[in-house]
Amino acid sequence: MKKDFKILSNNFKGPMNLYLTIDSGQTSQPAWLEKVGYFQELIMVEGKPCLVKIRSQDLKGPLEVVAESPEEFEIEPVKNQIKGIFGLNDDLDKFYEFLISDPRLEPTIEFCSGLRLFKAHNPFECLIASISSANNSIIRWNRSIRLIKEKWGDCYQFSSGKFYTFPRPEKILEVPEHEVEELELCGGEKNLEECVNNLKSCGVGYRGKYINQAARMLTEDIDLYDIVKMSYEEAFQTMLKIPGVGPKVADCILLYGFGMEEAFPVDIWIKRIICELYFNGKNISVPKIRFFGMEQFGEYAGYVQLYLFHYARKSGLLDKLRLKNKIKSKT
Repeated sequence: MKKDFKILSNNFKGPMNLYLTIDSGQTSQPAWLEKVGYFQELIMVEGKPCLVKIRSQDLKGPLEVVAESPEEFEIEPVKNQIKGIFGLNDDLDKFYEFLISDPRLEPTIEFCSGLRLFKAHNPFECLIASISSANNSIIRWNRSIRLIKEKWGDCYQFSSGKFYTFPRPEKILEVPEHEVEELELCGGEKNLEECVNNLKSCGVGYRGKYINQAARMLTEDIDLYDIVKMSYEEAFQTMLKIPGVGPKVADCILLYGFGMEEAFPVDIWIKRIICELYFNGKNISVPKIRFFGMEQFGEYAGYVQLYLFHYARKSGLLDKLRLKNKIKSKT
């Protein structure tokens, strides 16, 4: 079954830059693939597999959607899920008023207009993507997550090709961490170089053990769907119990996976950006930067973090900070 519909601009407040949102490296999921003018991804809607194809002609135009499923489905639940994934319930007009009130934040609007939170349609995928992103490039962790889906997810054939779900924690538990473990499990029936059905073969490196341990914890101790019922602080402390999850990754999971927009993920670059803009370049610790961001930006902390990083990349601020750090390291 295939259905076409539009999400009109009066359904959301402020601009919507679809390309920028999908391509911004947020760790909710890999960037949706672009095929024949549409961004496409398989999502589950009310337990049914649904291929969503989406495009937009401009920042204020409607979102054009084609939804396809092997099962009967209604448009409204698909539309609601799309609105959730692309942050269409977030009031960007109000957020921009907040940015304009701070002269250090106002310049971000020019570079980030229409950029929205790209939220998870599968919290477990977001968790594993966030773990995989640690000390890793966007291209690499995107590739790793896609490979995990192709190797162990459920495959569905649509008119535009094959698409895969992200495997459940129980399935990940069955996957060997590396080729040596896979060789042992197969009883020596394969050569080592033939062992390519393991986490390491997906390019996750040392993170493979964390992915496996996280899957075990989520099958035995933690129900991800309980996180939405928790306060931010309780959810944050719960995330920290998961192997491979430190403060920055925990905040990414809560922001992109559960829409807790008070989260303020801090890596070395956000630390340097905040130090430069708010502390005259003084070296402030990551925990203090995180606390500052949450206090200073409040309900917009997650969005501010997203905008500051993109602004720094595109405006030249990041290059300036790299050079500044390089000079400092030589003195």
